[in-house]
Amino acid sequence: MLGLTSDVPGRTRHTAGVVAGRIERRVKLPVRWAVNHGLMRTVLARAGARGELQGRLVGEAQGGGDPQAVYELLEEIRGHGTIYHGQFSMMTVDHAAVKEVLGSADFRTGMPSAAAGVLARVAEWSQVEVVSPVTPPSLLVTDPPDHTRYRKLVTRVFSVKAVAALRERTEEIAAELLDDLAAAGTEPVDLVARYCALLPVTVISEILGVPRSERARVLAFGEAAAPSLDLGLTWSRFRKVEAALEEFDDWLGDHLEGLRRNPGDDLMSKLVAARDEGEGLSEIELKSIAGLVLAAGFETTVNLLGNGIALLAEHPDQLALLRERPELWPNAVDEVLRFDPPVLLTGRFAARATEIAGTTVPAGMLITTVLAGANRDPQVFEEPDRFDVARSNAGEHLSFSSGRHYCLGASLARMEGEVGLRALLDRFPDLRLLPGAHRRPTRILRGWESLPAVLA
Repeated sequence: MLGLTSDVPGRTRHTAGVVAGRIERRVKLPVRWAVNHGLMRTVLARAGARGELQGRLVGEAQGGGDPQAVYELLEEIRGHGTIYHGQFSMMTVDHAAVKEVLGSADFRTGMPSAAAGVLARVAEWSQVEVVSPVTPPSLLVTDPPDHTRYRKLVTRVFSVKAVAALRERTEEIAAELLDDLAAAGTEPVDLVARYCALLPVTVISEILGVPRSERARVLAFGEAAAPSLDLGLTWSRFRKVEAALEEFDDWLGDHLEGLRRNPGDDLMSKLVAARDEGEGLSEIELKSIAGLVLAAGFETTVNLLGNGIALLAEHPDQLALLRERPELWPNAVDEVLRFDPPVLLTGRFAARATEIAGTTVPAGMLITTVLAGANRDPQVFEEPDRFDVARSNAGEHLSFSSGRHYCLGASLARMEGEVGLRALLDRFPDLRLLPGAHRRPTRILRGWESLPAVLA
């Protein structure tokens, strides 16, 4: 009895802390939406209505957008010179300029504190310690020295050698999924739901050490949380995303604790145990990396697979060439990434006054680097609007970013794209897409939400 009584204050304090944390999240939620999405959504929509090109680009990309309309607008932006001076930021679709910005120490993912105004301070106040791919300590939005430490540890775990070891397992997973698809016979199937989503989520679940019984939850988390990488979310969509991130945060805490007690051979168990001169990753840092692997790695690979299927269906001559020359498959994946990248754009703030392509960039200025535009730069890619799986420099695309923020999962995504596309189209050579395909509603992430098809 005494033991039970003495434990009550501890439990009460814990419960009170949990309740207080939830109240804080609820209070800050509308503020966070307003400064990160609502204000931007309103201002860009008004600018687009006036014909301002940056606002128009966001408008064209809304709801997945017509790819042809998006690329026509990117060419219009290109016509204004290397650097376009928009109402809200500078913007570039030039390959060399994009690469220079992404690789320069003069640019950072966050606004320099000296340049941060009231809005930036409000945004900082509204943040809560819940895992998210777009808030620190996510690798996407941290800079040295923290970024250097995280990347050094994670690179050891998600190395090219580690990814190569996953290839055989990825081929097995693809074969299992295709066996399930074959059971559909001549009935229509949605290739995104039945294949493009399931292949990467199964691979990532094994990377994260997730037991088979929990993988449906991981898939649901990934699908619900991925729009956090987007901009201009509606209040309703934002609330759903935040709820998914909060639930994922709680689940991750339990999962990581389980890996500490019972580590496996999975890569996440190795990351939990990783040490950098005696210093490992904190709980929130571990959660952030796992969340980024799920939200960024999962969603972009789903888009890579869906975009590849759609492009090869639209260009049967290119698919025929791959059947004649299967050694071109790795290059074909790079051409898919170049031609219809899973991510439209990213941005950087000038840490100090600097110069890009002969243009002065003031300290604190945001430069929007349009990856999809750089991938169609005619100064780099001959006939950039032609889909060509044998293109000699397809690998020069910037779909994985560049510089210190170059995607750590690039080799994994390429491998999954090659294995997934080749296995599907070898197994079902008569695959035919049906009417009714539609793209994802996100602006920055570009891909297909549904691809109905018949397999034979």
